Amino acid sequence: MDTLLQAYKIRLDLTPVNYVRSFHETINWKNRLIGILGQKGVGKSTMILQHIKLYDKIEESLYVQADDFYFAGNTIYDLALAFFQRGGKKLYIDEIHKYRGWTTEIKMIYDQLPLLQVVYSGSSILDLKKGGKADLSRRTVEYTMPVLSFREYLNISQGWSLKPSSLEDILEGKVDFPYGEYRPLKYYQEYLHHGCYPYFTEEDFLIKLKQSITATVEDDIPKYAEMTVAAAVKLKKLMYMLALSVPYKPNHTTLARDLDISRNTLPDYIEYLEKSGLFNALREKSSGDGLLQKTEKLYLDNSNIIYALGLGKADEGTIRETMFLTWIKEKYPVRSSKISDFEINDMTFEVGGKNKTGKQLKEAANGYVVKDNIEYAAGKNIPIWMFGFIY
Repeated sequence: MDTLLQAYKIRLDLTPVNYVRSFHETINWKNRLIGILGQKGVGKSTMILQHIKLYDKIEESLYVQADDFYFAGNTIYDLALAFFQRGGKKLYIDEIHKYRGWTTEIKMIYDQLPLLQVVYSGSSILDLKKGGKADLSRRTVEYTMPVLSFREYLNISQGWSLKPSSLEDILEGKVDFPYGEYRPLKYYQEYLHHGCYPYFTEEDFLIKLKQSITATVEDDIPKYAEMTVAAAVKLKKLMYMLALSVPYKPNHTTLARDLDISRNTLPDYIEYLEKSGLFNALREKSSGDGLLQKTEKLYLDNSNIIYALGLGKADEGTIRETMFLTWIKEKYPVRSSKISDFEINDMTFEVGGKNKTGKQLKEAANGYVVKDNIEYAAGKNIPIWMFGFIY
């Protein structure tokens, strides 16, 4: 345990606190059991360490990674008990999806050590609920951390303190952008290429992002979903087939035939990719559970993934729709529209280039045209980059 404490102190010392994502404020840190999910690289680990550094008593807290060599001979429960006996009050466990049977031990900690708070983090695939047999639904409160918004990218890259905007303000063209010598389209193009993840400042960002995607598809999902080697190979093939076809309109019969898998198995594979955070599903408007609603289209999660995968010349229309869906789904239920691209509550949105007209919206009582390559809103024409201020 002393080696874990030493590694924890080193990580804490190296953690910067000059910028903390606003997602931090959406979490109720008083809950006894908290889960923080999200794609690799969105900043879960950094945010947890920042929270400890800014708000916790360091000697009463401990941050560990679930794939640490320590757990080759010790259990998470054993660590929690020993830490609690030494006066520990808050245990943070990162990469928990890499620890087999984690739910059972977390349940034991929750039930048997009621004075110890536990915060765990891991891949979005934790939402598949296949990490163990214990049910944590009545005990844990889970949060899913999104990629950086355009606003957050600007704050980090430029050192600004821009505030998020409500959808109502965005539709009126009111966002906290400084204009003047600063022009939004310049920064927006940078963001589309490499601004969705906090490590965008690192060398070879797109190469590292592709490696992260590959690790998710080849390692994280197969291990967590307990897939065979053959099934894992087909999952990877499916990932690239879908990526080449985005926005993909599901045809399960054809896709299952091309992959040589059962048509009944294919939806599970697609769910793995969606739950991992690599894809977003646009579903038809209907009542009931989201995953049971018919999927109209599948998009990659963000434009950085499109560029990282090197899928030829990126289609501008696909990138526009991809980013609009990525941002808006964090705040609103987004559904497909019969007369345009997207529907949010009672509003309809058509997404296109600067010359896009609103002819598709003639039947819409409350319709807007979301345009690329314009700086200011004008009537029902709203710049797409402004929606990147929604969170």
